[in-house]
Amino acid sequence: MAELSTFSTSQNILGESPFWHEARQSIFWVDIHKGILHEQKLCCEGSVTWNLGKKIAVILSWEGSQLLMGCEDGIVSLNLLTQEWKLIIPIKVRESNLRCNDGAFDVQGNIWIGNMDMRVREGLGSLYRIAKDGGTFEILEGLTIPNGLSFSLDHKRMYFIDTPTRTVKSYLIDPAGNISFEKSAVVIPENMGVPDGMSIDEQGMLWVALYGGGAVSRWNPFTGELLETIAIPALHITNCCFAGDKLNELIVTSARENMTEIQLAMYPESGNVFRIQDLGVKGVKMLSHKPSTTFFQ
Repeated sequence: MAELSTFSTSQNILGESPFWHEARQSIFWVDIHKGILHEQKLCCEGSVTWNLGKKIAVILSWEGSQLLMGCEDGIVSLNLLTQEWKLIIPIKVRESNLRCNDGAFDVQGNIWIGNMDMRVREGLGSLYRIAKDGGTFEILEGLTIPNGLSFSLDHKRMYFIDTPTRTVKSYLIDPAGNISFEKSAVVIPENMGVPDGMSIDEQGMLWVALYGGGAVSRWNPFTGELLETIAIPALHITNCCFAGDKLNELIVTSARENMTEIQLAMYPESGNVFRIQDLGVKGVKMLSHKPSTTFFQ
């Protein structure tokens, strides 16, 4: 049976993008609104923080002492030792009040990343594909909160969430990075909150964080069936990632934003980071390290 514990009492306003750094044996995550990057060893209590002064939304990859991340300006690298910033790929957008949100690498080494309006105005977001040579292509437009993004185990499908739609959509993807809508793979019922971040496991099932739903949930994208729900003692669950040498643990982030005093009293652990062990299923290694080397040069 899955065992839940609190991994960090960091009380994030908008905790996001949990990221397993295998070489450092640690978990990174961000508090988007505060502009803070956290790191905590999987074996130990207590985190190290970097106050970045930017809205970092997603951690994409690592190379040596550097992290590759998506922020309000585009794709940036951060040297953890010197705290030196480098803007790798600026993302030029129509509106100045946009920032990056969730994203991931595909097997070809492209970055897929969404951006959204900081005030969450409807229809101003997009999904971009960034090639290894820096070419940036707008793939989907008219989005509101482009969120969880994962690729199927055979790399023939992209699963993608635009949160207000309450849907995980499945797109067929070819080696050139062209996509075509296949179907709505998962539809989240209204009483479960809305879908936020997402990870895929070794069986091809999707783990979806439920913002406003106080849980992470496991779904079959082929049938749309709900397979498992794990309650979390926080209302707004934002994202999850597999961690550990065997990728058999799940790290879950949460947020305190958009909560009333009554809700905060009911869910005092909101904003913390959680750890789920003994899942009975493993994750898959992220497509993040070797394909991303070009972006660090």
